[in-house]
Amino acid sequence: MLAVKDPQSDFQLPLHNEAALKWIRETKNYYSTVALAVGGTALVSGSFINPAAWAAFALAYKPLVIIQKLARLEKLTDLLLQEFKSVGIEIFPFPGGEKNPIDLFIRFPRTTHLFISIRSIGDREVVYNEAREALQLRKKDKNGLTTWKPCPLLELADYEKWLNKNRDLFAMSSREATKTPTAKVLALWPPTRAASNLNEHLYSSVGSMRILALRRKGTMFVIQEGEVIEFVRAWLAQYK
Repeated sequence: MLAVKDPQSDFQLPLHNEAALKWIRETKNYYSTVALAVGGTALVSGSFINPAAWAAFALAYKPLVIIQKLARLEKLTDLLLQEFKSVGIEIFPFPGGEKNPIDLFIRFPRTTHLFISIRSIGDREVVYNEAREALQLRKKDKNGLTTWKPCPLLELADYEKWLNKNRDLFAMSSREATKTPTAKVLALWPPTRAASNLNEHLYSSVGSMRILALRRKGTMFVIQEGEVIEFVRAWLAQYK
């Protein structure tokens, strides 16, 4: 069993589980109000051709992106809590990393950790360029490829480094932070999806699941949003 630090009597974990879910919902509602107010200003102006209207629309864009991200986090956090609360799951949304925030850090204390990045880039297929060790994107009905920047694989690789440096936030020993089995997961949100014709050797099995497993600075699993619960269940079963 991995060693665990004894937390101080007044120690508090970062926002997680139900408290985190409540925060996500309240923040999403706040930005929804902001977006609605700014969008209303654009509509009242009478035409998006009007420069003032375009300025209002630009102001609305950032809150709308935030709302989408929070809605996805809300859905996954809620589903994960329903499925795994009874076995001690701890779910931390945005636990750290200002330049490269982690979407979800999931901890089953003394058992396993998971980092999950949620990404949606529209109606595109994700392709893996083995020679360049890079993810690329193909638009629907087009043959050209563009490199995905910043690369989610490199972002995921950085998360383990962040955890080791900030393990005291979770009352973890160095051994627990570095030796706990960890899954790094890229969850693609529809309509973004992995290409269906990737080379067979890029896939691995986790339980009964056949999963795209890309190896760059460790192994990163690429799944669809609808597979997150099944993946966590299969991954956890390996370490019970």
